Amino acid sequence: MVFNDIVIIVKKEISKVKNLKDLNILRVKYLGKKGYITKKFMLIKNFSKKERINKSFIYNKQKEEIKNIIIKRKKEIEIEQYNNNKFLNQSIDVSLPGKYIPPGTEHPITSIIYEIEKFFQNIGFKIITGPEIEDVYHNFDALNISKYHPTRTEQDTFWLDKNVLLRTQTSNVQIRIMKHNKPPIKILTSGKVYRHDYDSSHTPMFHQVEGLFIDKNVTFIDLKSILILFLNFFFGKKYKIRFRPSYFPFTEPSLEIDIFNNKKKWIEILGAGIVSSYVLKNIGINHNKYCGFAFGLGIERLAMLRYNIDDIRLFYENDIRFLKQFRFNKFL
Repeated sequence: MVFNDIVIIVKKEISKVKNLKDLNILRVKYLGKKGYITKKFMLIKNFSKKERINKSFIYNKQKEEIKNIIIKRKKEIEIEQYNNNKFLNQSIDVSLPGKYIPPGTEHPITSIIYEIEKFFQNIGFKIITGPEIEDVYHNFDALNISKYHPTRTEQDTFWLDKNVLLRTQTSNVQIRIMKHNKPPIKILTSGKVYRHDYDSSHTPMFHQVEGLFIDKNVTFIDLKSILILFLNFFFGKKYKIRFRPSYFPFTEPSLEIDIFNNKKKWIEILGAGIVSSYVLKNIGINHNKYCGFAFGLGIERLAMLRYNIDDIRLFYENDIRFLKQFRFNKFL
C-alpha cells in the first residue's frame, strides 16, 4: 500500500461519521495502541536499517495526516450538533412580558455639573474644558503661586516628573484661554482635579467648577451679585450665606463664601476674587485697561450640602443603593 492509500481510505471513512462516538472508534482503529499505525511500527524491526528509516518517515507522516483529519472532523461534528440542539431545549412563551430593565441615570456629580453649567450659560458664560495633565507654568507659575508654596510639595500634589503633574485646580484652563484670547472673556470650566487627601470630606480626585470674567469696568459688586444669584438658584435660599475676606495668590482682593448648614456650622463652599494684576500682566493682558473676577467651587461640597451627605466617599464607592436615590433628581 503506497503512502496516500491509507490516508485516502481514512478520509472517506471519517467523512461518513455523524457523531463523536463513532469518530472515536475510528481514531482507536487507526491511532490506538493496537491500531493500524502501531502495528506498522511493530513490523519495522524486520527491515534493513535503510528501510527502517524510510518506513518510519512514511508511518509518522501517515499518523500526522490521520490525526489532522480526525481533529478537523471533530470540530465539524461539534458545530453541527450545536446548531441542531441550539433551540431544542428551549420553550418560549411569546405571550409573557419582557424582562424589565430599569433605566440608567446620571451620576449625581454629573447632574450637578450640568446644572451649574446651564445656569452660567444662561447669563452669557461659555463652557470650556482643558487638560488634566498639566505643566508647572500653567498650574502654578502663571497663577502667581510661589516656588515654595506648600501646594507644590509631593504631600499635596501628584507629580509625574519635575515639570508635569496632575492639575490641582481647573484654573489652568483660565490661563490657557487668557493667553490665546483677547478680552472680553467670559468662561466657565469644570473637570477633575487631584490632590493628596483622603477622608470623609476629601478624596484624591474631585471636581471643580471655575468661572472667569475679564472686561472693562468689571467690579467687585459684579462678582458678589453673580455669586448670590447662583447660590439662591442652586439652594433655593435654603441656607444663610456669608462673605468673608480671604487670600489667594491669583486674586486680590479675595473672598470666601460660607453656608450655614443643618448642623448649625459655617461650611466654606467657594473662593473668589478680582484677578490679580500680576496674573493679567504675566499672560499679556493690559491690566490698566482690563480687569475681572474669578471664582471656583467644589462640586462634591455642593452636592453634600444639597443632599445632606456627611461622607464624600459615598459618591465614588459605586454602591447602587446609594446612587439609585438620585434617579429622579433632575436639574432645572
